[in-house]
Amino acid sequence: MKQWLLRILIGGGGLFAAAFSSVWWTATPDIGARSTGPRLAAIQASPQWDGEGFANRLPQVDGAMSEVLAKEVGDAAEFQSPDAAIPVVKPSGEALALRPESGLRVTWLGHSTMLVDLDGARLLIDPVWGERASPWSSTGPARFYAPPLALEELPQIDAVIISHDHYDHLDYQTVSRMREVETQWLVPLGIGAHLEHWGIPADRITELDWWDTTEVAGLTITATPARHFSGRWLDRMSETLWAGWSMKGSEHAVFYSGDTAMHPQFEEIGERLGPFDLTLMEAGAYDGTWSDVHLGPEQAVMAHKMVGGGVLMPVHWGMFDLGNHSWTEPMERILSAAKREGVPVLTPRPGASVELADADTVDRWWPEIETKTLEEDPVWSTSVDGLIERWWGTRP
Repeated sequence: MKQWLLRILIGGGGLFAAAFSSVWWTATPDIGARSTGPRLAAIQASPQWDGEGFANRLPQVDGAMSEVLAKEVGDAAEFQSPDAAIPVVKPSGEALALRPESGLRVTWLGHSTMLVDLDGARLLIDPVWGERASPWSSTGPARFYAPPLALEELPQIDAVIISHDHYDHLDYQTVSRMREVETQWLVPLGIGAHLEHWGIPADRITELDWWDTTEVAGLTITATPARHFSGRWLDRMSETLWAGWSMKGSEHAVFYSGDTAMHPQFEEIGERLGPFDLTLMEAGAYDGTWSDVHLGPEQAVMAHKMVGGGVLMPVHWGMFDLGNHSWTEPMERILSAAKREGVPVLTPRPGASVELADADTVDRWWPEIETKTLEEDPVWSTSVDGLIERWWGTRP
């Protein structure tokens, strides 16, 4: 199932939703739950709520469905998934339990799932241990490799951070297996209803609006603006918020973009919360016909600079086939854009742990296969022309 079909699934209404949404709701817990009571009141009081759902500050302009489908069927890239085993690192729980001497270490467990050790605290971001980014067990994007670390081997976690409720970031199977884990869950508005429905106690859930801040294990954590959308079924669009995250400790600061297109509030994030020693930037699953959904590689480098990033680590690539590009293309284009802009990059293998010093050497663990360049397949978000010119310059 490719991006266009996922967006039909969770991006619109229509007869399919009307016919099947109530049946599906009673048939599976994966969908989650709608907010009610005080949680719903907090949602409706949010500046991001427009009366019907959460809304972006900028419009989302997509290509015509005929154009999207034509590109999927007639112009799909080769090598959208690996044709050989990926060299996955198998970390041990014992090793991950040891604190890094530098104070900052990231273990990339694939896509946007990361274990972040930050100044004595440990955060788990967008944990997905499930087989598919889908509400179905037998169809939908399947992961390219098994989880590098067994969920039961995770060391003690101080907090789990969720960026939004799409299936490749919020996984019912993973959450349900973590019901007994003593940790805090930090989520954007509305996602607490899903977690409670799946068995997470209410006192372990903190829901935040953009710019809201909370303290966990000595860290100051802030939800930041993003330009995306949410929903786990056709009739539940934009009922929960999406966000990026600023994580600041006593010595280091980390920024995670979440899923987002380009938007001017990256500059405000940098002014209010930056600079950041490390940014974890969404770089994969992009296309020119839906450029207001994800950043893509070049804009990921732009956003990194806008928030005041030091070292860049690309995420949201290399585990699911969610776009029209070759599976290695995000990294090739990231490295090209980063070289142009003088940005150091971390390139960990799935399952590997990296620290800031590791940015000195690029580990090119992925194969050399055909990819398109920025000039061949440009992806720029709409409504931000002046921003792009200021931070990138002339566009191809």
